[in-house]
Amino acid sequence: MNLKSINYWSYPGGFDGTFPVASLLQTAKDQGFDAVEICIGISGEVTPETTQAQCEDILAKAHSVGIQVASVASGLYWGNAIGDADESSRAIALRQLDSMLQITAWLRCKTLLTITGAVDVFFMPDRPVQDYASVEKYSREGLKHLAPKAEALGVRMGLENVWNKFLLSPSEMAQFIDSIESAAVGAYVDVANVLPYGYPEQWLRYLGKRVAGVHFKDFRRAVGTGEGFVDLLEGDVNWPEVMKAISEIGYEGPVVAEMIPHYGHHPIVRSANASRAMDAILGRS
Repeated sequence: MNLKSINYWSYPGGFDGTFPVASLLQTAKDQGFDAVEICIGISGEVTPETTQAQCEDILAKAHSVGIQVASVASGLYWGNAIGDADESSRAIALRQLDSMLQITAWLRCKTLLTITGAVDVFFMPDRPVQDYASVEKYSREGLKHLAPKAEALGVRMGLENVWNKFLLSPSEMAQFIDSIESAAVGAYVDVANVLPYGYPEQWLRYLGKRVAGVHFKDFRRAVGTGEGFVDLLEGDVNWPEVMKAISEIGYEGPVVAEMIPHYGHHPIVRSANASRAMDAILGRS
């Protein structure tokens, strides 16, 4: 059975790292989630400088609450990425990713959501456009460099299909993952990010055993921009087919709600609504 999980960024204060981890654990538990996805930021309680003792403290708090820490994500990839053209930026990204792999292991999680680079970033219009071939080359080099450490730690880097104009089809994603030649690299499929150019159930089936993580969001194709992300069950994700595909490929990891709290008032309600929707999607209601 897939754990019903929720990402740290789904709560007010998550993006800027001001939402206490203890509050994340308790709130998620109260809302009916089985697990949480911890996010590593530039500031807040979990950063690349977080120690093993701090991770053990998080796990102890989770145990006392009765909730699991099931996966790890980060937004640091947008500032510096292993696929960047700039050598100094790649060096920073490699150090950060190295630290995040260790933190993921300390948190006893098997998957670290990973974004290797971007041709462009739609929400960073001043960021220079980078050449696809360059992003591919440096991303592959960086992953090959860090894969042995990830293997030793028992952590899988899940490459997310995100709006970065890189790895835009399941075949591209599969071929790129296979080129690393390491079980420590897989795919982190975001079912809503796919919708402008594909179908998540097809991505899941094509990627099969490569799938290391799954994000639950929803999206309206007719909107077609970042404004198209909506509450679960409000958009165009074919949830019965997604769940059928998850079962067919034998994915037994967590399914993680990533619901950015854009409600104008009482934004905490969005995560509560996501919990109820996931109960229906997962057949628990």
